[in-house]
Amino acid sequence: MGKLSKREASIRNINAHQKLFQCPICESEMVIEDKGAIRCPENHSFDIAKQGYINFMTKPVHSMYSKELFESRYEVIQSGLYDKVHEKIAKLIGAETETILDAGCGEGSHLMKITDRMNHRVIPVGIDIAKEGIATAAKHTEQKLWCVGDLANSPFKKQTFDCILNFLSPANYLEFQRLLTPQGKVIKVVPQEGYLQQLRKQAYAQSEKEHYTNEQTVNRFKEQYTKVDVHRINYTLPIDPKFLPNLLGMTPLGWHVKNTDEIQIREITIDLDILVGQ
Repeated sequence: MGKLSKREASIRNINAHQKLFQCPICESEMVIEDKGAIRCPENHSFDIAKQGYINFMTKPVHSMYSKELFESRYEVIQSGLYDKVHEKIAKLIGAETETILDAGCGEGSHLMKITDRMNHRVIPVGIDIAKEGIATAAKHTEQKLWCVGDLANSPFKKQTFDCILNFLSPANYLEFQRLLTPQGKVIKVVPQEGYLQQLRKQAYAQSEKEHYTNEQTVNRFKEQYTKVDVHRINYTLPIDPKFLPNLLGMTPLGWHVKNTDEIQIREITIDLDILVGQ
């Protein structure tokens, strides 16, 4: 028997974890069909793409993020720029966690890196509204469940996830509350004032956006949970000039650089707050 295609491997993986899913339209349970669709009793059906992801969107959504942005982000994260952050989050997730949802996972690199550092098996799931991001995630790995979807019309059952990861992405706290198990936790990563400061200074020179504060985002997070821990990760690393185009391409900060040839960055700062809420 030959090697399974990405789609066939994904169908098998989704079938093994179909208990996680509900119909995003009518909230019924769903089953996986042999031909590669996931369907509910009301006959709402969603296809498993040949790349190995499920598209739960009920209508097309235009994303401001391109395929090139997600590929750039993948290359930068694979370079090890966020390794210290991933190591910290893997420890914070804890050994009791079985199911992890990365809400707003983009191309999935952070979820891949974090779960690779965990010492026990988990069920990792990534969801993003941008099909380009999920397609990139499925391109690079088959071991995780990748979903195009909107948490406002969630394809997941209630109390399904022990941990929800929200990495530099907008949060849906009402849905997080529904999806978390009783002892579950949300880990949200937000920029601190020094995050990518070398790029920020050149992209937003002499403007109010040159300086950043996450105070409002952190305060809103603290309003949602009775117990909140904050861990700050701050370090500066040299950057290989060959990665500069990817660095510029992976973030909207790069969109504001008029002449990329004039950018001279020899190092980059990672400065993040890791918020853990229960």
